[in-house]
Amino acid sequence: MNDMASSAAVQATTPVTNEEIFVGHEGGKLSVGARRPIADARELSIAYTPGVAKVSTAIAENASLAARYTWAHRLVVVVSDGTAVLGLGDIGASASLPVMEGKAVLFKMFGGLDSIPLVLDTTDVDEIVETLVRLRPSFGAVNLEDIAAPRCFELEDKLKEALDCPVMHDDQHGTAIVVLAALRGANMVLGRDITKERVVVSGAGAAGIACTKILQAAGVADVTVLDSKGIIHVGRPGLTPVKQDLAWSTNRSGLSGGLREALDGADVFLGLSGATIDETLLDTMADDAIVFALSNPDPEVHPDIAAKYAPIVATGRSDFPNQINNVLAFPGIFRGALDVGARAITDNMKLAAADAIASVAADELAVDKIVPTALDPRVAPEVAAAVAKAATADGVA
Repeated sequence: MNDMASSAAVQATTPVTNEEIFVGHEGGKLSVGARRPIADARELSIAYTPGVAKVSTAIAENASLAARYTWAHRLVVVVSDGTAVLGLGDIGASASLPVMEGKAVLFKMFGGLDSIPLVLDTTDVDEIVETLVRLRPSFGAVNLEDIAAPRCFELEDKLKEALDCPVMHDDQHGTAIVVLAALRGANMVLGRDITKERVVVSGAGAAGIACTKILQAAGVADVTVLDSKGIIHVGRPGLTPVKQDLAWSTNRSGLSGGLREALDGADVFLGLSGATIDETLLDTMADDAIVFALSNPDPEVHPDIAAKYAPIVATGRSDFPNQINNVLAFPGIFRGALDVGARAITDNMKLAAADAIASVAADELAVDKIVPTALDPRVAPEVAAAVAKAATADGVA
């Protein structure tokens, strides 16, 4: 048991009632507001006919003017097919809409960006790509959300090729960016070097794979990844192409077996699988271990239990300290990308976002505050500035 376990998580907020939840969603969470008032006939003639015809004609003659005279270049579409919604699974497009509306609200509140939800009644990758290609004049960026693996990888790749605007699957990269920021903060508290740690990632879905890749890009050389069948390693039969790539790039120690073998002596546990963990396995980890149990709404291990074995514990929940919340990343990432007219979101832009998030918390770091809170107003502007700078350096601005 760790001597630093006095940092056990404590519930931070009063539980929300079902009545409050449903009242908060009644009628939806979005509306369209007018930026220009129409109080008389003159203003009407400017906003609509006949005045609008002059603007449309100008755009027809010079398409680049759409960026100045419409909202499209600052509009993010939040796109989902409803196949992997929160921890609810494949619940369909209509049932996913409240989540996408919520995401659009967060874009506005934290990034100052207009956003609309777009839920599609198809799971065919090519149909989704075709739909967004045809709608391209209407938006400036695509936030993919709650799309099941492995289709989400194919969809994101195809959209990046087909569209000349920022595209990001937030369940992959938003999660990965905030995880990296939090791990940087945790290591600063513990006085450790992130590049010398052995990290165990439980879960080889969209988030697990993206977290693995960004940790490797940040210099973590020893990552072990597990799926429902155990450690992913070279020679294990039945691996998908994505997991075959993981097998070759991870598991430096050549481990096989399950979580027991993976956690023995590990420095960091990163849970993204929804599986329950036997707490005794945490006792086999290295001293001053770090536990990120991020499955929602039920972490792989309760934070109060994890805190008996690890000085620093994080979850995806807002009612415990150290919440790994994607809202720390995506508003600023898209804001920064759109501020400089970026054509894509690069790996360096993601790393810059993680560094920016970590820097905001640098002066206030503690075992129970390794990242800023989701409501910290400093985060999005810092992330946006860092992302814009990285986009310019990468030549995509």
